[in-house]
Amino acid sequence: MNNQKSDNKGQKNTQEKTSWVEHPGLAGMDPAKLAMLNSFAQQSSGKSPQELLPLLMAAASRNRSNGTRFSNAEIETIIEVLKTGKSPEETARMDRIIQMMKMLQ
Repeated sequence: MNNQKSDNKGQKNTQEKTSWVEHPGLAGMDPAKLAMLNSFAQQSSGKSPQELLPLLMAAASRNRSNGTRFSNAEIETIIEVLKTGKSPEETARMDRIIQMMKMLQ
C-alpha cells in the first residue's frame, strides 16, 4: 500500500510539472519561449523563494543576451499560470518576489 501512495505521489508530481505547459493561456506562445520556461521550471523545482530569485535573475540575463524578450502580456500570463492551484500564502509570496524583481529593473 505504501508503494501505491508513493507511485500516486510521483504521478501527481509529473502531472503538475507538465500541466502548466498545457495551460490554454500559453497556447500561442513561441515554442522556444516555452522551452526556456520549461528549463527554468526544472531548475527551480523544490527551491525556496530565496533560492529562486538568483535563478530568475540569471535566466532573465541569459534571455536578454540571447535577444529573447517576453511581452508584458506574456509575463502576466506566465504569472497567472504559475499561481494556478497555489495557496493564498504561496501566491502572496510570489507577488512579493515579483515586486522585488520590478524594483530591480
